[in-house]
Amino acid sequence: MTDRVQQMLEAYPKEVGSIDRQKLAECIAACLECAQTCTACADACLAEDTVAELRECIRKNLDCADICAATGAVLSRQTGTNIETTRALLEACRSACKTCGDDCASHAQMHEHCGICAEACRRCEHTCAELLTAMG
Repeated sequence: MTDRVQQMLEAYPKEVGSIDRQKLAECIAACLECAQTCTACADACLAEDTVAELRECIRKNLDCADICAATGAVLSRQTGTNIETTRALLEACRSACKTCGDDCASHAQMHEHCGICAEACRRCEHTCAELLTAMG
């Protein structure tokens, strides 16, 4: 996915400023992947016999999915900038991924889908932090 995101950033007809395009592409791809993974994990949790015990995890999955999807979409827009909004979204995404990743990691031994989701959350959290650092 990162390759396609990178291609789209490179095809953009205007200059995108001083932002590191590679870090931007990695973050967009991680956000979109995490949104899909969290949505799928929430759905898998709903299919578990112990669904009542996973209620909080499902909520965190769905919150994280929505925040990641919104962050990926906003980062994909290069016409004009709103650096304050971008930073706030990256911080929110990083926080949601940490919270969701921690919760899913606690269920990973019993539910494989939670382990997969925790990994996606950790990757997204990391790429958001890297992009924030690169933005200065």
